[in-house]
Amino acid sequence: MTCVLIDYGSGNLRSAAKALERAAAESGLSTPILVTADAEAVRQAERIVLPGVGAFADCMSGLSAVAGMTEALNEAVIGRGRPFLGICVGMQLMAERGLEHGSYPGLGWIEGEVEALPPGGPDRKIPHMGWNELAVERAHPVLAGLGDDPHVYFVHSYHLRPKRPELQLGSVDYGGRFAAVVGRDNLIGTQFHPEKSQAVGLRLLTNFLAWKP
Repeated sequence: MTCVLIDYGSGNLRSAAKALERAAAESGLSTPILVTADAEAVRQAERIVLPGVGAFADCMSGLSAVAGMTEALNEAVIGRGRPFLGICVGMQLMAERGLEHGSYPGLGWIEGEVEALPPGGPDRKIPHMGWNELAVERAHPVLAGLGDDPHVYFVHSYHLRPKRPELQLGSVDYGGRFAAVVGRDNLIGTQFHPEKSQAVGLRLLTNFLAWKP
């Protein structure tokens, strides 16, 4: 029941791995957490987590540069239906394309584009950084039990705009409402960082490790 955290040169791997290990231990789940750049390990994994920090194009380029990785991801996630969690830019890479400093193709798993947050005013700085309330818009096992007033931690300047409303599972209001969680079938992605979101993030990661889509 291995959960793989993909190492492709982007993302806060250490804190994400430690948060997943804590979630597994505290919930009594015997789920080893493996940080790896091995495409075959990803192909064989029971669960897959894709983190990401930085520019969309750089992250997609880094992922594509790992031998066999995008093929393994498509086989495991789309072909075999393995539970998948994308975090921050890892979520954005699920989109059809990113519009950060040009137009670049993503994995194409979620219909939509990644675009810049609107320019901020004196009370709304870009990048969007810090704690904000998460509004859960659609019931989902990974979002269960987060509490009545869940707050999560964001660090980003771009966001994924899904083409279909049902793909947006949760949102945040920061000078306008935009997607904070997207998903379909065995896929889910968070624009915020669950590994930095304390108890709420830990519960979300625990839910993901137990999720059977």
